[in-house]
Amino acid sequence: MKSESDRSERACWHNTTVLSADVAAEVARTKERTEGGELQIHGSGSLARFLMAHDLIDQYNLLVFPVVLGRGRRLFPDGGLPTAFEQTEARTTASGISIHSYRPTGRARFGSFALDD
Repeated sequence: MKSESDRSERACWHNTTVLSADVAAEVARTKERTEGGELQIHGSGSLARFLMAHDLIDQYNLLVFPVVLGRGRRLFPDGGLPTAFEQTEARTTASGISIHSYRPTGRARFGSFALDD
C-alpha cells in the first residue's frame, strides 16, 4: 500500500504535474512551458483564489446558474487584488445558464463621486 506522501509526490494521470515547493513559481514555469496549451482549474476555489492572489489566471470563465442557494463559498475573497477585466465572450444556454469569459487587464482604477469644492 502506498503512503500518503508517496501519492502526493507522483502523478498518476497522464500529462499531470505535481507541484510541491514554491507553488506560485512552479505554476508560472508550467504556464511558460505549455506552448499553445492551457491550464485549467475545475472545482477548486481555494486554488483559484491562490492563483488570483499571484496574478496567474489569464482568463476567467464564469458560469451563472439561475438558482439561489442562500449561502456558499465566495470565489472572489474580501481583500483580493483589485483587478480590471475585459469581457471576451458571453452567451446563455437554452437552460438559462449565463457563461461569461473575462481577461484581466491590470489593476482596477477607482473614481470618486465627491463634489469639487
